[in-house]
Amino acid sequence: MAISPYLRALRERVGTMRLVLPSVTAAVRGDAGGLLLVRQRDGGVWSTPGGSIEPDETPADAVVREVWEETGLLVTPRRLLAVWGGPGFEVRYPNGDVAQYVTAVFECAVVSGSLRADGDETLEARFWRADEAAALPLADWLRPVLPRLYAPGEQAMFDAPEWHPPAGREGVR
Repeated sequence: MAISPYLRALRERVGTMRLVLPSVTAAVRGDAGGLLLVRQRDGGVWSTPGGSIEPDETPADAVVREVWEETGLLVTPRRLLAVWGGPGFEVRYPNGDVAQYVTAVFECAVVSGSLRADGDETLEARFWRADEAAALPLADWLRPVLPRLYAPGEQAMFDAPEWHPPAGREGVR
């Protein structure tokens, strides 16, 4: 697992406890309609390219940087496609660290570059059709949202809220 100096310093203070972290991921489509997925070194699972947002970095810059680092492709974000988070986005790393990501998903277009895995965080990078991707060993967080990434609508996607005010407090301002 590659870890930024910022997150390393934070981990030195809090240990392996669960951290809620802002992150980005990219939905990059190939010419034949496939979605770009990368096979992670940690666990060997496939996911969309992405990662944590660093201090003083915008989400758009973070997604461009992460895709470049993990795949060798320079992309441009076209629109915010989705925002997801919650318990389904918790990741437990082999070293014991726990992170729960809040992920902004950007639809991105390739500007330039040559597709390759970085060999550090990613072992493979490839465009997959929906039927092919469904058969892959996917990151736990990706499996329920993958069909939505292949068929996005015009509206940004997010899970409907389930939170309600405590009983008897509905009208309090």
